[in-house]
Amino acid sequence: MEKVERINSEEMVGRIDGRLAKNKVVKGLFFAATAFTSIILIVLLVRIISQGAPYLSWDFLQNFASRRPEQAGIKAAVIGTIWMMAVVIPSAAIFGVGTAIYLEEYAKKNAVTRWIQMNISNLAGVPSVVFGLLGLTIFVRLFGFGNSILAAGFTMALLVLPVIIVAAQEAIRAVPGEIKEASYGLGATKWQTISRVVLPYALPGILTGSILAFSRAVGETAPLVVIGIPTFVAFLPSGIFDSFTALPMQIYNWTSRPQIEFHNLAAAGIIVLLVVLILMNSVAVWIRNRFQSR
Repeated sequence: MEKVERINSEEMVGRIDGRLAKNKVVKGLFFAATAFTSIILIVLLVRIISQGAPYLSWDFLQNFASRRPEQAGIKAAVIGTIWMMAVVIPSAAIFGVGTAIYLEEYAKKNAVTRWIQMNISNLAGVPSVVFGLLGLTIFVRLFGFGNSILAAGFTMALLVLPVIIVAAQEAIRAVPGEIKEASYGLGATKWQTISRVVLPYALPGILTGSILAFSRAVGETAPLVVIGIPTFVAFLPSGIFDSFTALPMQIYNWTSRPQIEFHNLAAAGIIVLLVVLILMNSVAVWIRNRFQSR
């Protein structure tokens, strides 16, 4: 009996040692993957900052694009990006959150809604150039907006719309059912429950997902290239029907030139774009923490 117990204990110790060894191997693989991606990110940041930081100046932010590197600036691209996002943010947020509310709170769970949900999830993974072709067909040619701020804004809104819908749906699903039932029990209507209970509870998730989606719209280049946004603009737009350029297009223009000075200017433009993205992501984190604390 004692011999059998000793054998069983030795087998148990052997199994535990084997599991600990596997755990160490898997942990090492995960650490190596994390270290590899971190090293690549650090190398890219060091390269961009070392190449572009000397070209960052007040004149660089105030000057328009120029064929002379020493006079070239990014003013038109920054202002154009702001104009474009002024179209993207309200249009994508209204349609995205509205679609999510309808699918989660009003639509019946049947084959049609499942088909719509499947297509929305698939659209979130479609390459951005496809949305550029869609924007070219609908907004540029069919509606006749041309290469204007409105056409670019609507195209970018289509690009981020599936991501916002999915993020808003997940946030709405996370609302406890007991809270909604309590609202109905107090005599609230469907819309009163959604507007006063569901949306305030889901707002942190909705805002976080939306801002991260808008960050993608700021840095996308392919849709703008497809719809014909110019790369060289020496004026500021005065309305949503004016032509413009954006930060990704200006960076794309500088990187396509053979002079090394323009490549350095592109690195400086990437630094500006990274600062904008970091600020937007920081706002998303701040909003999430603020509403979660409430």
